[in-house]
Amino acid sequence: MTEIEIKNAVKSFELLIKEQSDRSDEIKQQGGFIDYSKLDKIIVGVCGGDGIGPIITKEAARVLKYMLGDDTAAGRVEFRFIDGLTIENRAAANTAIPNDVLEEIKACHVILKGPTTTPQAGDPWPNIESANVAMRKALDLFANLRPVKVPSEGIDWTFFRENTEGAYAVGSKGINVTDDLAVDFVVTTTEGTRRIASLAYDYARRNSKGKVSIVTKANVIKTTDGKFLRICKEIGSEYPDIVTDEWYIDIMTAKLIDQKRRRDFKVFVLPNLYGDIITDEAAEFQGGVGTAGSANIGKRYAMFEAIHGSAPRMIREGRGKYADPCSMLRATVMLLSHIGRQKEAERLERALDICMFEEKKLVITGRSDGCECGEFGDYVMETVKSIL
Repeated sequence: MTEIEIKNAVKSFELLIKEQSDRSDEIKQQGGFIDYSKLDKIIVGVCGGDGIGPIITKEAARVLKYMLGDDTAAGRVEFRFIDGLTIENRAAANTAIPNDVLEEIKACHVILKGPTTTPQAGDPWPNIESANVAMRKALDLFANLRPVKVPSEGIDWTFFRENTEGAYAVGSKGINVTDDLAVDFVVTTTEGTRRIASLAYDYARRNSKGKVSIVTKANVIKTTDGKFLRICKEIGSEYPDIVTDEWYIDIMTAKLIDQKRRRDFKVFVLPNLYGDIITDEAAEFQGGVGTAGSANIGKRYAMFEAIHGSAPRMIREGRGKYADPCSMLRATVMLLSHIGRQKEAERLERALDICMFEEKKLVITGRSDGCECGEFGDYVMETVKSIL
């Protein structure tokens, strides 16, 4: 290795340190989380997206309007339907989110968003960035929240994955020092960790979850993972009513399939890379990544969505009306909880458990041998009525 190669690598690292330091300073200036109880009106944006997105999002919005009927009638909640987040519109503007659409989104407090199509090789669309990725950056949605629930197995998990730091923060900015040596970087900041930990513990308290599990590899990745673990434990000490335990990521992946131990877990908080991997494993317990809702949370904005894609084949085959809205309805539960409508969130969650796992009077198959999306929505709302 030559002296020039070392100096070039150090220079790249110096620029990276400065960039991340500036980002850390920006986080410090953001202040606290928005307090929805102090707002005169909560504005809910609804973006249908592509493929089956408009169908399942429309159904979720219909159920959400039903759950928030009194608030809507009193002017405490307003729905705004944003139509511009389609692949056609994004391709025409040659950008992930057209400026006018982004301004509409930023005028809302929370977004209920359907799946969007991301162009790939062979598509007729320009190679624009994922709308999801762009929205997370533009709105600083630092927390990816994903619940997994299988009542028959005693599984009721909620994962808080840090969305902007860890190994993904500068994943495209590693350094090829020489042909023989490549170096990537892991980023952990105090404020970045505090905000994801605070969100996880606050959720655990508001939703009567008695335990938060911190997942790292701090025994090996001692500096960054060690910092993440230490700060999460500090936040945990502010919640004496909640039990905190800590796990290494490798043993955690094993314990999730341990039928005796997995029932003990409730809420998880973990860095980006570990969260990406383990939430896919966890989703398999309830039928795969296509069965769950997801939330992306920031201090000012929040976006709630299905995990799965836009399913263009269903539209091409004329099966759109048979699309399953459950992922969007699960996301709607999280939206209700996030804006402080906890009773409504619990009623909808209970109704979904009954409809999906217990009674199953109507079953969604994605085809004509199952019920339609709207019929399932009616079933859920009728079930909500029966829950006191």
